[in-house]
Amino acid sequence: MKFSTAFLLLATTTTITGFTLPAATTRHRCHTTTKLSVSQSSKTSNKDLAKDFDDTSPEDVTPSSSGGGAKVGQAEVVLVGCGAPNRGMGWYHAVQMLEGRCPSASLDYIIEPWFLGGGAEGPGGPEFKEWADDSTSKYGTVFGTAVGDLPEPKQPRCALISGRTADNPRLFKECIDAKCSTVILEKPGAPTVAELQLMKDQAEEAGVGVLMGYNKNVCKYVRKTREFAETIPGSHVTFVSNNAYENTPESLGECFERNAEGMLKNMAIHELALLVSFYDVSVENIESVEADKEFSSMQTLPGPSGKEFTDFDKIKFTIKTKTGKEVSVAADRCGGTDSYATVTDTDGEEVFRYWMPDDEDKIAVEKLQTKYPTAMPYFFTQDPDYVTVKERVAKHTVTGEEAEGVATIGVAVETLRVAEYLTPLLMEQLK
Repeated sequence: MKFSTAFLLLATTTTITGFTLPAATTRHRCHTTTKLSVSQSSKTSNKDLAKDFDDTSPEDVTPSSSGGGAKVGQAEVVLVGCGAPNRGMGWYHAVQMLEGRCPSASLDYIIEPWFLGGGAEGPGGPEFKEWADDSTSKYGTVFGTAVGDLPEPKQPRCALISGRTADNPRLFKECIDAKCSTVILEKPGAPTVAELQLMKDQAEEAGVGVLMGYNKNVCKYVRKTREFAETIPGSHVTFVSNNAYENTPESLGECFERNAEGMLKNMAIHELALLVSFYDVSVENIESVEADKEFSSMQTLPGPSGKEFTDFDKIKFTIKTKTGKEVSVAADRCGGTDSYATVTDTDGEEVFRYWMPDDEDKIAVEKLQTKYPTAMPYFFTQDPDYVTVKERVAKHTVTGEEAEGVATIGVAVETLRVAEYLTPLLMEQLK
């Protein structure tokens, strides 16, 4: 049975084809079939789809349920892969949209096959159910287990895929088939370059726009650092990324297993995207790469499953390009919660440093820490940039205007190529 646009909202939460419908209050309410039929071809562009909705009233397209749904001027967002409350990046994306911080985005559907399926009774399952029930009650959010069960879009549809990297190629194709006109892919997009290139080709064939969740491309500290470096002839920029894992075999082993694609395809992929976007770095244009052996560390550790994983717990390296540019990256799994960038002059003296968060943003971080005391700390330091990316992409989905500064899947393909190229070279240097 397919999910229908005509349904009865009961006083208790109901499930249809894997989707949890929002509970009504004390009265029953029957939703009539919408007047607008959306049956765009697979090659319809964002602008064409947005134009289809220009002269449509909210009553034509918005369900009259207590939860509402995307209205004219908003993208109908489908979050694919939510993860556990306070730990999953998808969960934090959901929180930001449900709280209305991305006005062009209406989070109408959340697809979470694990915690609504096999993981429902396991660790994190009860907590997810409590949060899902609360979200359904407050916002009318519809939860489901499969992208294929989604109904027809009522507004231009945007998918945000934030699941396991290994699942992304399959989920991506399902989102295209579900008539998403835009897709946001979380890092790194796919496990391999070949898979990500195939996804890029599929999107181009279907006329679907694909943008990446490389939030540091729109970060204040990156912009400020680049602007300052341009004022110092011969200056050198270093981007530093930190996470706050405990420096123990147990903590790092869990990190290595959960992020089995490796640090350069995971944590440091944001910095590599900066190098591709702003410093002419590509596999073909790399002249040399040199690891800082004094700073860097590589370990082989067992994960929770007992299987061993080899990865960097911290890495620093400098890339020189054939076109004469030079830039450095440092990443530390146990370095703390803040990221920053530095500028040094031709004598190697540091002349500029800008932190994320800066003093202004730290006030907001403290408020978020108070509100979500058990959430991952890095959510808060990057909070405004997550909002910026989603809002720009959601607006792009509706209007077709450029999502300024947001990385494209083309940038992501080259970034992943660079990660695959650098990983064995750096590992060899650290042996």
